[in-house]
Amino acid sequence: MELDVTRLRSRFASGAAPAETIYGDQGARPAARELVPASVLVPIVARPEALTVLLTRRTAHLRDHSGQIAFPGGRAEPRDRTPEATALREAREEIGLDPARVELIGRLSDYHTRTGFRVTPVVGVVTPPFDLRPDADEVDAVFEVPLAFLLDPRNHQRHSREIQGRTVHYFAIPYAEHYIWGATAGMLVNLYRTLAGA
Repeated sequence: MELDVTRLRSRFASGAAPAETIYGDQGARPAARELVPASVLVPIVARPEALTVLLTRRTAHLRDHSGQIAFPGGRAEPRDRTPEATALREAREEIGLDPARVELIGRLSDYHTRTGFRVTPVVGVVTPPFDLRPDADEVDAVFEVPLAFLLDPRNHQRHSREIQGRTVHYFAIPYAEHYIWGATAGMLVNLYRTLAGA
């Protein structure tokens, strides 16, 4: 699926719902009132040669999802009026991304995690140039992946593993030395389904 910024904006503006989205981690069905609200920014970088998606690798010492590939984001705070405010604040805190460089264009379906979060993915177009200052306590690396690669369903792998005595299934999108899986891969699959259905 080849997209430029204009087509990306129009697909979100159309409001067309995807035929199906991934609700959350396989087997994650906690009651909505028990979920902690959180947001991530899905930062699509408007490079002249092609659109890319900015991703982070979390540091190994973190309690949750250590070493995993993730979007910048985190739990909502009382001062955050909207999921968009949470996503922009977290992106500034985690990687030093200036909110002025981000044009918010839409949301994906909420994603429920097995660790008890209701994550709202907020999609934004990031205009270069920008300087990043990753928080060394949270982020081990920041890198970009071509959007076309992430939106190609041939790169969406399905895997399974045993967790607490049961088999659970999840998506993975390996890219170069990076293994994108779990919630991040699930949200990227939802991005593909949303754009394909628009």
